[in-house]
Amino acid sequence: MELSPADHVAIVPTPGLGHLIPLLELAKRLVVHHSFTVTFFIPNDGSNLAPQERVLRALPQTISYTFLPPVNFDDLPADAAAETKIALTLTRSLSALRDSVKALAESTRLVALVVDLFGPEAFDVANEFNMLPYLFFPTTAMGLWLVFELPKLDEATSCEYRDLPEPVQLPGCVPLHGRDFADPVQDRSNEAYKALIRISNRYKTAAGIMVNSFADLEPGAFKAFKEEGPGLGLPPVYPVGPVIKTGSADEVGGNDCLSWLDRQPNGSVLFVSFGSGGTLSSEQMKELALGLEMSGVRFLWVTRTPNETAKNATYFGAQDSNDPSSFLPQGFLERTKEVGLVVTSWAPQVQILSHESTGGFLTHCGWNSTLESVVHGVPLIAWPLYAEQRTNAVLLAEDLKVAWRVKMNDRGIVESRNIAKYAKDLIEGDEGKLLKRKMIELKEAAKEALSIDGSSTKSLEEVAKIWKSHRK
Repeated sequence: MELSPADHVAIVPTPGLGHLIPLLELAKRLVVHHSFTVTFFIPNDGSNLAPQERVLRALPQTISYTFLPPVNFDDLPADAAAETKIALTLTRSLSALRDSVKALAESTRLVALVVDLFGPEAFDVANEFNMLPYLFFPTTAMGLWLVFELPKLDEATSCEYRDLPEPVQLPGCVPLHGRDFADPVQDRSNEAYKALIRISNRYKTAAGIMVNSFADLEPGAFKAFKEEGPGLGLPPVYPVGPVIKTGSADEVGGNDCLSWLDRQPNGSVLFVSFGSGGTLSSEQMKELALGLEMSGVRFLWVTRTPNETAKNATYFGAQDSNDPSSFLPQGFLERTKEVGLVVTSWAPQVQILSHESTGGFLTHCGWNSTLESVVHGVPLIAWPLYAEQRTNAVLLAEDLKVAWRVKMNDRGIVESRNIAKYAKDLIEGDEGKLLKRKMIELKEAAKEALSIDGSSTKSLEEVAKIWKSHRK
């Protein structure tokens, strides 16, 4: 008897490794637990795609991938925002995506097209080929509520959001000040803002939205989607997280970090990392170094060359490997060699966070890093830099109370004495123990959400059933 072909899902990530990795993990769940086959269609912004190729080559055979032709940005100004380029990469790839989907549709039973937060303009392709248009929202339910609120705010207000006199009350969420909205919406005259308003209006046309969070992490926000969403004309929302990668320490430097951690006491090390795209100014790097030294706590610090440009970060995470002694305070490495380890550019984050010696994480609050911290029960010092990280910091510090948010002086610098206090209190203080206790509760809740009968497992099952009944 001939087996019928598996239902096939097409996934379209927008540029940036941080966008691709959660979708890869989602694809693995769809293959292993729900017997789908998956093809990734990857828009190409012309940047170096070697990091993407490396993770894609490691995938099981049931997940295939195709890079779409590179798009051209010659018509954009040199200072175009990263978000403008991300959105345009997808828009300018739609014709190539359509051709690729058409070819795939001739040989497989395509049931759904999944895009990420910048991708809803690809829904036209899904509709043309009778595929269900789904969105994977890689960050919080709070962030998703803000997306739905933006078009209304755009019409109701004229000032920049950071100047709003009152915080915005999103359904089921703690109040959110305009200054803590995501970077791309902080300049309403910018093309990136206009693109995001256009994209956010398309969110309502999704057949469903999967969110990389879980019911017990944001109970109020998810309850509001269930109770208020239908009346507002919103699509069904499915918490399916935490969707995070499982790490590997076999890249250069990975084993050095872990063997150093093996020699440290339990819970004694502060892990310091600002993600693949996060950089600080020279002045801020020096303050951070002096603060860590002043605190006396053990630390493992992933450094990057200081960035003196106005934009403090990039989505695309260019690698650097400069000698840290050239930008850290003179003598710092020598003075702290008994308590600290400084590595450049890369470290095996998942293994570090899961290591019993790690007692805290000073982080930029990227959502992938945040979820990895939750899954491993590591409390946080929240130091948001760009994208939606300030919104995440509000959730972590003011709602969940598993983080302290750093305070900056009037020049935007976090001073060394404050850094020293945060570090010492988190690793050694009673208040740090309270944060740790709350984070352990979330760790257990995350584990429960992903168990056989857990809320996120059931959510993804529900999506899988809808897809499988499509076109039957």
